[in-house]
Amino acid sequence: MSKLSKRIKALREKIDSNKKYLVNDGLKLLKDLKSTKFDETVEVSLKLNVDPRHADQMIRGAVVLPKGTGKVVRVAVIAKGIKIDEAKSAGADIVGNDDLIETIKSGKIDFDVLIATPDCMGLVGKIGRILGPKGLMPNPKVGTVTMDVSKAVQNAKGGQVSYKVDKSGNMQVGIGKISFPVEDILENFKTFLKAINKQKPSSAKGKYISNAVISLSMSPGISLDIEELLDIK
Repeated sequence: MSKLSKRIKALREKIDSNKKYLVNDGLKLLKDLKSTKFDETVEVSLKLNVDPRHADQMIRGAVVLPKGTGKVVRVAVIAKGIKIDEAKSAGADIVGNDDLIETIKSGKIDFDVLIATPDCMGLVGKIGRILGPKGLMPNPKVGTVTMDVSKAVQNAKGGQVSYKVDKSGNMQVGIGKISFPVEDILENFKTFLKAINKQKPSSAKGKYISNAVISLSMSPGISLDIEELLDIK
């Protein structure tokens, strides 16, 4: 086991490891855990009591955080015809068709989100092996395969985050920066939790959320009160 640094030890001393914090209290404590020169991301880690092997228990989707993510997101769009102009007008950073496919094939991926219209998914499928491992494959479940290109670009630029449970029912999502006011982080947190709670499958047994932790990019985690989270609708 690696030895804890003095920085981490000092941060852990500020957290009551036996306590389950209310969200607002936990976020206030996070402010006191900032220990780096860069603007750390506020991360939410959830353990859901689901079995993703069953289709109805695969919790996946996207939600637009009202206060944004604090990140500059570069958006690429693969489209045809008037949808190309629509994407450009909406503020997409890169727009193309066959030419963009070839650029991606060459290994040049200068974007964070890829959006495609349904009629272009045949082309996108040719580079699925490149996009998939990087988490960039467009998917209708997260709003990145759509004919409403303008809305998709605006959402991606305006604070949309995607989420998906892994095979063990865990997920981790960034909901803003520690430089945000606590009130803004709390609003983003509640918006994210509402989206998760709405997807609770009827077939799931026991408590839907079995564990929840908030942390910074470089901080220990703070355990949250599960009952409060389950009441966020």
